[in-house]
Amino acid sequence: MGKEKVHINIVVIGHVDFGKSTTTGHLIYELGGIDKLVIASFEKEAAEMNKRSFKFDWVLDKFKAERERGISIDIALWKFETTKYYCTVVDAPGHWDFIKNMIMGT
Repeated sequence: MGKEKVHINIVVIGHVDFGKSTTTGHLIYELGGIDKLVIASFEKEAAEMNKRSFKFDWVLDKFKAERERGISIDIALWKFETTKYYCTVVDAPGHWDFIKNMIMGT
């Protein structure tokens, strides 16, 4: 029998506009947790909205309001696995108005 995979839980919190969603989405992409075609689709959509740098944010920011405003409103959960790990990533909002969502989600 092979070795059991280790489960890693990551919660990303911080101040609004510090790049939490961008960093988290990029990490998920780099670790193979999302298909390159999906990122290409986000890149095209972001360019059409004149928000080219948001392509990695949109891995986790699913609501239309989040994408239009460029901030996370609710927590986002993403699960994926690598060859060695099961990963769960939680991206929490940093805006003062949505701190309750961050506390409830984490």
